[in-house]
Amino acid sequence: MSTLDTIDRNIIRLLRLNGRLPNSDLAAEVGLSASACLRRVKLLEQSGVIRGYTALIAAPAEEEAVIAIVRITLEKQTEDYLNRFESAVRKHPEIQECYLMTGDADYVLRASAPSAAAYEAIHKEILSRLPGVARIHSSFAIRSVLVPRPRAGRHAGS
Repeated sequence: MSTLDTIDRNIIRLLRLNGRLPNSDLAAEVGLSASACLRRVKLLEQSGVIRGYTALIAAPAEEEAVIAIVRITLEKQTEDYLNRFESAVRKHPEIQECYLMTGDADYVLRASAPSAAAYEAIHKEILSRLPGVARIHSSFAIRSVLVPRPRAGRHAGS
């Protein structure tokens, strides 16, 4: 799938807001029949535009983890270095998110650990051993700020 049209982009936007949105509701939102919408979603999945669905799990307050935002700079920015780094990151569930960036750092990661001591182990045993890493800069979240998102099917002003 080479080019996304307006309908595809709307489908993706709505599924980002609510990955469990029923197909009938999704179809109504984007102005398609349920069968045409389902075909579009399947094509987006098969082409790799939609790579999967996930559940975001909130830890109980007494079990809140240490969240680290980690900026990684690689020794080189060749395709081989980028591919090896990304492949290695995917093997570690402690790293929940990884973004290739512009600017000072090559990658920004979000990692979590049950404690600062546990994060230290992640830093020593995982992050510092990722292929091609030249520098690691970690910042710790003080608290989470929930940003409200519009619910699917509701429009601004309704």
